[in-house]
Amino acid sequence: MDYKNLAAIILEKVGGKENVSSVTHCATRLRFNLKDDKEAETTAIKNTKGVVGVVNSGGQYQVIIGNDVSDVYKQLVELGNLSDASNTNAKEDDDKGVIAKVLDTIAGMFTPIVPVLAGAGMLKALVTLLITFKLVTPQSQNYQILDFMGDSGFYFLPILLASTAAKKFKVNQYLAMVIGGILLHPTFISMVKTAKQTGQAIDFIGLHVGLVTYSTTVIPIILAIWFMSYVEPFANRITPKSIRIFGVPLLTLLIVAPVTLIAIGPLGNYLGIGLGAMIAFLDSHVSWLVPTLVGAFTPLLVMTGMHYGLIPIGINMLATKGYDTVAGPGMMVSNIAQGAAALAVALRTKNANIKTLASSTGITAILGITEPALYGVNLRYKRPLIASIIGGGVAGLFIGIMGVRRYAQVSPSLESLPAYIGPHGGFAVLINAIIGCVLAFVISFAVSFILGIKEESVEETKIDTAETKRDVISNDVIYSPLKGKAVELKEVDDAVFSEGILGKGVAIIPAEGKVFAPIDGTVTAFFDTHHAIGITGANGSEILIHVGIDTVNLGGRHYTSKVKKGQIIKKGDLLLEFDIDRIKEAGYDTITPFIVTNSADYKDVLSITGKDVEVGEALLKLA
Repeated sequence: MDYKNLAAIILEKVGGKENVSSVTHCATRLRFNLKDDKEAETTAIKNTKGVVGVVNSGGQYQVIIGNDVSDVYKQLVELGNLSDASNTNAKEDDDKGVIAKVLDTIAGMFTPIVPVLAGAGMLKALVTLLITFKLVTPQSQNYQILDFMGDSGFYFLPILLASTAAKKFKVNQYLAMVIGGILLHPTFISMVKTAKQTGQAIDFIGLHVGLVTYSTTVIPIILAIWFMSYVEPFANRITPKSIRIFGVPLLTLLIVAPVTLIAIGPLGNYLGIGLGAMIAFLDSHVSWLVPTLVGAFTPLLVMTGMHYGLIPIGINMLATKGYDTVAGPGMMVSNIAQGAAALAVALRTKNANIKTLASSTGITAILGITEPALYGVNLRYKRPLIASIIGGGVAGLFIGIMGVRRYAQVSPSLESLPAYIGPHGGFAVLINAIIGCVLAFVISFAVSFILGIKEESVEETKIDTAETKRDVISNDVIYSPLKGKAVELKEVDDAVFSEGILGKGVAIIPAEGKVFAPIDGTVTAFFDTHHAIGITGANGSEILIHVGIDTVNLGGRHYTSKVKKGQIIKKGDLLLEFDIDRIKEAGYDTITPFIVTNSADYKDVLSITGKDVEVGEALLKLA
């Protein structure tokens, strides 16, 4: 793969570097903060070789690449001289909804530290295996060193989160890390321990300091840095320029640290305890509910970015109870179900390209990276997605009833199974976790294989190319009205077209702004806004050519009609001209659905997609 070329195409299609406020990446996707996401040519990006899919949700414009994302990201940053996505400006954040802001903030804080937690968690799982198989003993120095190595990623979590939260809340990153360090300072920890033993309080300026241990916690440090985002700008305003270099951090520390120790930290701790109590209540009364929901609907959470909301819950539960029943188990069986659904597609399909894509992304999903399978196969064909929801839900129900829990923060995948070995070497939880994984795989695979997929596009040879070459107009062939690239209707960002509600057909990404008659017939509908034309063909077909998405809002601007309603037309007559650049500048996608609205009158409407087409080239065949 040519990473530089792919990065250049993506940068151009998202509106150029001028439209990019910042960008970062996770395991499989580029995450853009765009100044105006309407400037992005979503369909064109989706159709770019090397791109698995595009999602615009959670306040971020996400381009799914797959395992090569880090290489593309490096080239992208170098080409555009771009900055990290956490450095978005306030105005852009204000334009987002509340939910989008919360999701964007959570993703921005936890995405950078996921590799740390995954690596440290797997190290803890490895230590558990070594103990279980008696390769080391708890008294050995080898065990002790490996153990504190694994613990460090979680013990110093407040400092790691202070760094990422500082970027999201736009405060001094290193000063924020000092706040995290204060919460973990050995002297403070010793004072808390002594106070608990003696029953005496810790006072500072006459106020009680909370007797809280903050290692491995999540909520207190996030609240502290959020508070700091108000204090630091205030300190900057009131501090004279001559002493600002030390005055601002001094004043910030003197305000934020005591308030955190006295009020914010204990409040965050209580919130964490309350969250733990809520989860404990669910575990006691409806233990099956949360794993079932997570197992079934994780794909939908991933699509919206809401799966990041589960990470702090899982971490908080590990910190307070020593195990997690919320995020890890349900997401693990869901990921395996997604992989199984894709692998079933690979086994059943006859299309070589789909087979290759489904097999590679299916294996990747089982190993914990689901986006390529989700966007490249399961969501694209819908039925595999339904199969993964069924398989993940059933497996989630099982592991919920059996009380499956993970004992370390690891990536939810087949590789994470060692984290389900009990802290004292118990295998009961691990066995049930394995059964859950088997259920997820078998059920999802079977349902996906039975349902199959609807491979809508047909080979070009299914249209009579001999007639096309002689330019003979066939009664059952409809010709391209535009020059451009023909793609499947599902690529259209409008459910009315993408779900085939109006009928079957194709969509064309126009290369020039001219629409020609695709067949002999009559103009039976021509909107005043000139963005859509209805034609009744001499062969009885009813055709809709809809130039652009939501372009009715332009009120006819940038469109010039060449025919009138009721006019008789011949194949190849010029019907309409439109200004592609001006329409895009106005923020609209020019992709053009080309629909046979009376598709129900035919056994099928076959189409050619995935290729560049010329005006007058055979494109649809009525069967």
